[in-house]
Amino acid sequence: MSMDTRAAPYSTGPGTATGPLTLLGIETSCDETAASVVRQKADGTVEVLSSVVHSQIDDHAAYGGVVPEIAARSHVETIDGIVKRALVEAGCDWTKLDGVAATAGPGLVGGVMVGLSYAKGVAMGRGLPLVAVNHLEGHAVSARLGRPVAYPFLLLLVSGGHCQLLEVRGIGDMSRLGTTLDDAAGEAFDKIAKAMGLGYPGGPALERLAASGTAAGAERSDREPLRPRPDQGPEHGEPLLGTEGREGRGRPGEVEIGVGGGVSRFHGSRNIEIFADRKAIFR
Repeated sequence: MSMDTRAAPYSTGPGTATGPLTLLGIETSCDETAASVVRQKADGTVEVLSSVVHSQIDDHAAYGGVVPEIAARSHVETIDGIVKRALVEAGCDWTKLDGVAATAGPGLVGGVMVGLSYAKGVAMGRGLPLVAVNHLEGHAVSARLGRPVAYPFLLLLVSGGHCQLLEVRGIGDMSRLGTTLDDAAGEAFDKIAKAMGLGYPGGPALERLAASGTAAGAERSDREPLRPRPDQGPEHGEPLLGTEGREGRGRPGEVEIGVGGGVSRFHGSRNIEIFADRKAIFR
């Protein structure tokens, strides 16, 4: 069966453009400064010419999570160098660009403003069209970059504070089927790791801890079993997953973890091995 994997047609005015289209993309919605040069060929196929990402993990490690003000400041300090490096790696310069795109939300407002303002400056200075991109839609349609994925398709989107199940029918045409009730998985990992003193980012730290636990160990009787969560129906559809990590409401040092509709409490200062066993199941 034939499959159309081309990108959506683009326009530079009254008519439809013919020939290659080279775009600079900028992403600063959270704690990574990223720039990429992408080329769409005349037949609609797309090639990623460069992709440069600057991580801020070291900047936020001391706080156990992303600090928006620190993230925004880091974007300001690094974005120019990241963009220039992306151009160099793509064998491209400003004169070869046909347009510039940047994340316009959702995300941390300070970070989004940095990338979008930079893109506006490039667009105005070079006389290029500017495309404001929805961060989550960008994730959704990127599945079609360089591989044959036909519409419609089902997408599990796990990104920062957003964890959703989407039906993607086309550009600007998608429906949310389910979403997390509270924290996204990555945020829950960070909170749990911070509460237990395991370091940042939480995901890798908890993965290492889970490797030392066993599913059988989680069935021991010296912890409180999972209890039902109160119904917190999402705005649309059924819950995809409930994930939550917070300080317990009981004794100091207690960590309360919600997983898939249940809540379990752990006392980090008493027995970290118990938590490792439960994490083996959670993983």
